[in-house]
Amino acid sequence: MSGAGYPTMALMLASSRPNGQQGRGYNEKCSFQMPLHYPKYTKKDYENMPEWKLDCLLRQYGLPVNGDVNYKRTFAMEAFLWPSQYEKN
Repeated sequence: MSGAGYPTMALMLASSRPNGQQGRGYNEKCSFQMPLHYPKYTKKDYENMPEWKLDCLLRQYGLPVNGDVNYKRTFAMEAFLWPSQYEKN
């Protein structure tokens, strides 16, 4: 997993300080909200998932949606599957 989303999350956390002197106001909504549920797809599900569904899933978790469909599938599997699930054939 590349960790590309971490700097954005750190900036959002830093900008939501209650003192109101740095960053955005405390009561403003940020652009990312963590989904309540972790995706429960299998490796086979990701391998057969259409590109539009991969795009939706990655956007929902604030992850990058760049690259071709094979890159997105690999990225999603590495992000959401445990290594033992990902390495299964």
